[in-house]
Formats: sequence, C-alpha cells, structure tokens
Amino acid sequence: MAKLGLKKGTPEIKSVGALAFGPDDVLFVADSVGATITAVDVADPGDSSRATAFDLEDLDARLASFLGCDSSDVVISDLAVHPRTHNIYLSVMRGRGNDGVPVIVRLDHRSAAISEVALDGVEYSQMTLDNAPSPDDERQDVRLGGPGEGQEMTFNGKTLYLNRVPVRTSTVTDMAYVDGVLMVAGMSNEEFSSNMRRIPFPFNGGGEDSSLEIFHVSHGQWETAAPIRTFIPTDGGAGILASYTCTPLVYFRTDELTNGTKATGRTVAELGAGNQPLDMIAFTQSGSEYLLISNSTHPLIKVKTSDIEGAPALTTPKEPTGIPRETIDLPGVSKLANFNGDYVLALQSDATGTRNLRSLKTESL
Repeated sequence: MAKLGLKKGTPEIKSVGALAFGPDDVLFVADSVGATITAVDVADPGDSSRATAFDLEDLDARLASFLGCDSSDVVISDLAVHPRTHNIYLSVMRGRGNDGVPVIVRLDHRSAAISEVALDGVEYSQMTLDNAPSPDDERQDVRLGGPGEGQEMTFNGKTLYLNRVPVRTSTVTDMAYVDGVLMVAGMSNEEFSSNMRRIPFPFNGGGEDSSLEIFHVSHGQWETAAPIRTFIPTDGGAGILASYTCTPLVYFRTDELTNGTKATGRTVAELGAGNQPLDMIAFTQSGSEYLLISNSTHPLIKVKTSDIEGAPALTTPKEPTGIPRETIDLPGVSKLANFNGDYVLALQSDATGTRNLRSLKTESL
C-alpha cells in the first residue's frame, strides 16, 4: 500500500457517510463533519470466486446486536460492494447527533457474518476538504426524511418530512472513483455552494473543484445552491449524470468541470417534485446500459443511458418531462450497489419499516 501513499496509523474520523471503492483494497470514506476523506486499506479476506445472490432479513436488528445498541440507534449512511470479493460494506453511525459513533461494517456475502473494519492501526491516508462549509456556517440544507424526521408538510397529496440540517453535514453527498481521480459531490463554503471536487489518488494535497449551476425544472429557475444528491460517471468518465431533490436529472461534461469556475449542466429529465433521489447505479440488461434511481417518494426509476446523448436541455418550467423513463414497483428501496453482473443489491424497507438486503436480478428489472 506504500505505492498508494498509505501509512499505518489511526485516522481521526468524526462521521461516516458516502463510500466508494478505489484500487486494490482501498475504500474511500467521507466524513462531512470532519471535512475529510479517508482512504482505508480494508484488507478484505475474501477471494474472487463468483458471488451468488445475497439476501438478509432485518439488517437493523443484526447490526444493533453486533454494535450493542437499539435498532433505533443504527443509522446506515451508505453501502458499497467490494469489486473483487463482493463482500458488502456499510457506513454506520451508532447513535444520533453529537453522540453518534462512526463505524465501518463488513458483511460476508457467503456466511452473512458481520465484522468491523478497524479504524485504529490501519493503513490509511487522509485528505482535508479545505473549501468545506465551516462548522458555524448558518446556512441549511433541506433533506427529505422519513416519518418523524423534521417538519411535516403535504404536497400534491403526499406527506413529506423536511429535515433542515447544517450545510457542513452535506460537505460530501456522494463519491465515485474513476481512473485515478476521486470525484466528490457536495457543498462548499462558496456563494455558489453546489460543488464537484476532483481529487487525484494517491492523495498529494492537490485537487480541483467547480461550482455547479443547473436549471431546476419543477422550481422554474436556475440554481447554484442545491447539492447533487447522487451521481454516477458515464462515458468512461467523460461525463457524469447527477440527480437533485425535486428531481432534475442533469448531465455534466467532465472537461467542462474546470478548476475554480462555474459549470452549467444540461438538464435532460425532470422526474417529479416532492421527491429526493437516494441512490443511482448503472447496470447492463440485454446488452444495453441502464440507470436505476431510488427515491424517497417515487418508485424506482429506470432510464436507458443511450437516451441521454443528444437529449435537449430543459430550460423552461414543465411537468415531469425529458428523456423516457420506466418505473419499477419495488417500494421502500433506498441504497443500491452493483453486486455482480447478474444482480443489483438493494437496501429495502418492508411495510413494517424493517430494512432488509435484497438481490434484484438485472434481467428482471
């Protein structure tokens, strides 16, 4: 791991959020509260034999038993699948608010055994996000939560819960690693606070960032403050496709994300107001690539990647419009990850609120 700039020690991590795998056994862990990203050697003990479908009932109860807390104190921030071993990694906060303890958990996809990824005496390197909102920044980010989370309101017959949080906690909202560069979406301390950072790995203190501007169809205006909620690289890293709350789908060309400038995205779809995208992945079905987007109030949405190229920019207020999309009747899905070529892994809540891990066959989506 020396060639990747990792050294043995104990990183200071105040919170755990977005996860992304890099080269070898490196897992990138976002800490919005601490305004850092840590590259950790997870030293995954699994082999590279082919994975089969993985399903696990009542994940919260299993994690609570392992962590020694109540299920209500288990906060799952993200999940990622190791590209070689297919073991499952979860960023978890044990407890809420200032009392929360950050933990990285590994699930063995063969035995369902739970273990903790040690964050003391580990090979790691850490990058500080110098343009993060300060801890005393009075601005807020509004997220859509579940029942009891924030202010309750009704919109188009739907009950929504608005959770207003300090912008510092949205320093990083999503990450992806492409060809030696970690792409990091979130918020900054700048006036145009929606931000995309591009950080070379191994970490050397360098990096570039751009402010982002989009046309928000359901709001009928150009916006620079709303952060990307989830994104994926496309075209081998030549572009990214990003989704925002209420719910524009926007394409950015990577070569237009130049350092210190404001990049304007091309809004290619409006997926509907009163909704927050929760996760997005790409998968292959019958030789074609598709996107799968999970949402807070909408069903799963499926979009064909080839429809994005050449799609006109949406620049006027309209009802949900833009490129074609399908909906999939699988309620309660929040986090998504590619499990292998045959399955997508989904974190899904049932009618009682119990969260389970489900393998969704790609050919059936």
